[in-house]
Amino acid sequence: MNATLRLTLALAQTNLLVGDVTGNLARALREAARARSELGADLVLLPELTLSGYPPEDLLFHRGLRTQIERALQGLGEAAPEIGMVLGFPEYQGTHIFNSAAVYRNGRRQALTRKSCLPNYRVFDEKRYFTAGESPSVFECQGFRLGLLVCEDIWEPEPARRACAAGAEVLLVINASPFEVNRQHARERVVRERVAECGVPVVYVNLCGGQDELVFDGNSFVMDAQGQLAMRAPAYTEGLYRVQFERRGGKAVPVAGEIAPELGVEASVYQALVLGVRDYVNKHAFPGVVMGLSGGVDSALTLAIAVDALGAERVQVVMMPSRYTSRMSIEDATAQARNLSVQISTIPIEGMFEATLGALANEFAGRAPDTTEENIQARTRGLLLMAISNKTGRMLLTTGNKSEMAVGYATLYGDMNGGFAPIKDCSKLLVYRLANYRNSLAPAAAPVIPARVIEREPSAELRHDQKDTDSLPPYSVLDPILEAFIEEDLSVDEICARGFERAVVTRILNLVQRNEYKRRQAPPGVRVSARAFGRDWRYPITSGYRR
Repeated sequence: MNATLRLTLALAQTNLLVGDVTGNLARALREAARARSELGADLVLLPELTLSGYPPEDLLFHRGLRTQIERALQGLGEAAPEIGMVLGFPEYQGTHIFNSAAVYRNGRRQALTRKSCLPNYRVFDEKRYFTAGESPSVFECQGFRLGLLVCEDIWEPEPARRACAAGAEVLLVINASPFEVNRQHARERVVRERVAECGVPVVYVNLCGGQDELVFDGNSFVMDAQGQLAMRAPAYTEGLYRVQFERRGGKAVPVAGEIAPELGVEASVYQALVLGVRDYVNKHAFPGVVMGLSGGVDSALTLAIAVDALGAERVQVVMMPSRYTSRMSIEDATAQARNLSVQISTIPIEGMFEATLGALANEFAGRAPDTTEENIQARTRGLLLMAISNKTGRMLLTTGNKSEMAVGYATLYGDMNGGFAPIKDCSKLLVYRLANYRNSLAPAAAPVIPARVIEREPSAELRHDQKDTDSLPPYSVLDPILEAFIEEDLSVDEICARGFERAVVTRILNLVQRNEYKRRQAPPGVRVSARAFGRDWRYPITSGYRR
């Protein structure tokens, strides 16, 4: 009896650095060597644009990057690892750039495919950089015919159909698919559609790590020809994951492996925020971070994320009380800093506030106090935090949420100061859910975030007895309206049809439009929603459009 024909793959769910061509090549070669020695793999799959990292954006136009890519490809051939490698890279052909993937074995290129479906929506603008490919690539490994696709190619029917028509009995897809809420469900749904159309298994390997506003969550998986999961790698976890295929009844069949659970919304978002902060800080080689701690839920959640990302020893918090800061806020902020064992400093701002008002006394004469005095306090705090950041080298984390950023309930050059905004794409209601989720991971008797911080009515504490609802509708009203407008692009009429008052809707949407200039000056932050302010929000600052 003939031995069962078997193919062993290694999925390299790895973290790469955009622009670090030499380092990315070294990482690819190390993963290939480990895949061979530790897993006995015949072929290792690495993510989309392995050599350049993803997304390389306008670096692709730089002649220096082209030289480094071409040198790396030559070095890859010379390295000749004793294993087949599938990796992605920008391929330069004259004035054209292709988003390509190649199979290398024994120092030779065995197969090459060029991404044919170039995404040009939301955070993607690949048509700015790449030329679309056309022909499918099918190659043989250990007696199996393998079709090679790149990311978006699996989201459209034609590339998979062409590969199967060319003889592919397994589809290999290398990806750099960024996280957003419920994205893994969408990936598996689309792959299931391709499987139903083509009748062959699919192997899907994804990038893992943070790159500016984007976080790549891994979640690599294998789906059999019946549309059932055969394996799923854990989210947000770098590693090599073994996948085996056997020939049964003349077909390629994946051997069942471990299926990591799909994370819930709060868990997946929280882990995305932690990974995004960790990689942004570490890839920029900051020694740590500094942030203001107010006693409110936004800064409390940001602190928990920072400590989980970097460790308490790399996080410094600063309390900056004013005449309006409540004892409750001081007590709760102090308790959280103690719970998380972070370094805490207290710098009252009363003297600086008084000095500023004194300097402006003649200018303000005859004018009643208003938001100007509130903004002075926020800008005083921003000045102190930036000074500490400059002196220590620690990056300043901004603590504002998406609801505030949408309607401009934030002070430019004040609480908007910073290098990175972890919860920038989290609505206020999501902030509360994440705070409760983080507390659920700690013993009930010792919550990371004091319960009173979550339960109290939110306030900026910039004037006596101030509440957020003095300026905004309740977040239970505000956030659904913002989501309908920002993420669903609904009109005023469509939003009102969901039961909201027209006057409230038009007021909120006008605030969103008027505050675009602030958002253009805000720091980057982790994208977790279907549409975040930043890469996939490009509204004009000057506009005569009226809803």
